Amino acid sequence: MFFVRIILTPIESTLIHPFCRLSSSATMKKSASASSSSIGPAAKKQKPNEPEPPVEAASASKANDNFVALFKTDRKATAKSVLDFDFKKKRVRVLSDAKEIEEGKKGVLYWMSRDVRVQDNWAFLFAQKLALKNELPLHVCFNLVPKFLDATIRHFKFMLKGLEEVAQECERLNIQFHLLRGNAAQNVPEFVNKHKIGGVVCDFSPLRVPAKWVEDVKKALPLEVPLCQVDAHNIVPVWVTSDKLEYAARTIRNKVNNNLSTYLTPFPPVIKHPHTASSQAKPIDWSKVLDTLEVDRSVDEVTWATPGYEGGVKTLQRFVEKRLVKFNSKRNDPTQNALSNLSPWFHFGQISVQRSILTVKSYGKRFNESVASFCEEAIVRRELSDNFCFYNKNYDNLQGAYDWARKTLDDHRKDKRVYCYSREELETAKTHDDLWNSAQLQMVKEGKMHGFLRMYWAKKILEWTMSPEEALETAIYLNDRYSLDGRDPNGYVGCMWSIAGIHDQGWKERDIFGKIRYMNYEGCKRKFDVNAFVIRYGGKVHRRK
Repeated sequence: MFFVRIILTPIESTLIHPFCRLSSSATMKKSASASSSSIGPAAKKQKPNEPEPPVEAASASKANDNFVALFKTDRKATAKSVLDFDFKKKRVRVLSDAKEIEEGKKGVLYWMSRDVRVQDNWAFLFAQKLALKNELPLHVCFNLVPKFLDATIRHFKFMLKGLEEVAQECERLNIQFHLLRGNAAQNVPEFVNKHKIGGVVCDFSPLRVPAKWVEDVKKALPLEVPLCQVDAHNIVPVWVTSDKLEYAARTIRNKVNNNLSTYLTPFPPVIKHPHTASSQAKPIDWSKVLDTLEVDRSVDEVTWATPGYEGGVKTLQRFVEKRLVKFNSKRNDPTQNALSNLSPWFHFGQISVQRSILTVKSYGKRFNESVASFCEEAIVRRELSDNFCFYNKNYDNLQGAYDWARKTLDDHRKDKRVYCYSREELETAKTHDDLWNSAQLQMVKEGKMHGFLRMYWAKKILEWTMSPEEALETAIYLNDRYSLDGRDPNGYVGCMWSIAGIHDQGWKERDIFGKIRYMNYEGCKRKFDVNAFVIRYGGKVHRRK
C-alpha cells in the first residue's frame, strides 16, 4: 500500500506606514515629546498624487532594474522548487489530530486568507511541497464573506483586484484557483469532501475573526484530513518568537533578531505544477462578485495605490530608489515624502514583508541608518503587534491594557474636557484643530494617514471624547473604515499605544491623559511645517456657534 506521511512533525506549541508607526522607531520617545527636535526645511509644495521628484537613487547601477523580474530571477537562483529548498519546519504547526495524507486522495488545498499572493508566500510554498511530495494536484481557495467588520468598498476593491491577479497566476502555473462565498466553516470542508482533498494548509492571522474561521474549519474537516497552519506574514513565526505576551519592543527585539539568521532567507519559486487536477475551477466574473457585496459603497477606492503583487513591488522599488535615502531623517515629517507607503500591500498580504526587508537591506547599503530604522519598524514593531494580538484576546479594548494604564485613565475619567466632539464631527473633520482635521481628511481621501500624525490624531480623540472607551472605539472605527490598512494588528496596537499606553511607559501626569503619553499642537509645530500640511489637505478650523 502506498502511504505517505506529511513531511513535518507536530510543532510543540499548541497555540503590521501602518499604525505600527505609532510606536515605530527606536527614537519614538524622543520624536513624540513636545520638547524635542527642531523643524526641518519646509517641503516643496507637491500634490499628494503627483509623481515624486527625482532624488538620488539607492544604487545607480540598479536604479532602472525591474524588481518584478529581479525577484523572479532571484527565486530561480535560490532553488529549482521548494523540494530543493531547506524549508523551516517550525514555520508550520499542525492543528489537527490527523498527521498523514491518506492513500487515494485527489489533491492538496491551500486555503488562502491573510496572504493574498502566489510568490514569496511560505504557506503557498508549503502546500506545493506537500502536493509535489504526494504527487497530487494543488488547489487554492479564497473564502469571500460579503461583509467584514467596518470594511468598505475601498477595501474590497483593493483585495479583489489582488485576488484576480492571484487567480491569473495560478492558471499559468496549472494550479486551480477557487473563489468560495459565504461561511468558511461550511465551504472549506464541503470543498475538501467534493474534491477528495488529502490535506489542507492555511495561513495565519492572530485576530479573533479569522482565528475563529480556522477553528471552525478544523472542527468540520473530515477526521482523516490534516490541517496545517503556516505563518507566512511574519519573518519569524509568532509561536517561534515567543510563547507569551511581550511587554514592549525591548523585550521582544532580541527574540526576533536572534532568529533572523534562520528565517530571513531567500524564497524558492512556486513552480508550474506538474500534476493536473481532474476538474477545472469555475470561471469568476469579478465585476459580478463586486456587485454582490453587502458593504458601504460611499468610501470608494483611492487612485494612488495599484492593488496586487506587481503594484506592491513597484511601490517597494520607488521607495528603495527614491525615498529610502531620507527615511531615517524625514520619516516623522508629514510634509516630506519619505515613507515606504507599503502598509496597504502588507495588510492584504499582496507583497511579502520578508521580500521587502531583503530588498531594502540589499539595495540600501549606502543608507545604513535608514535601513536600520525600516527594519525596526517592519520587523520588530510589526511582529510585536502580531504577538500582542495573538496572546491578548482583548487587543482592541481597555481590558487589554496594562494595569497602570487602566488605573490612570480611570483616575482621570471625570476630568473636564475643554472640547468634546461626537463621532460624526470627528469623522467629518469638524474640530477646532486644523492639523487634526487635515490628518483626518488625508485618511478619508487617500486611505492612509502619515504615521507620525496617526499618533497625534488618536491622542486627540482621547482628549476630545467623553471616556477612554469611547475614544478607543472611535479611533478604531475611523481607522478601520477609511485606512486601507485597517482591521490589522498594527492598527489595533497603534490605537492601544496612543490611548491606553500599550508597549509604552507612564509619563508626567496631566488632566484626562493621566500618565498616558501626551502630544500637542505646539510640539508638532516644532517638528514640521504644520501650515504646509494644512494647506495641502485643506483642514479648516471649525468653531461651534
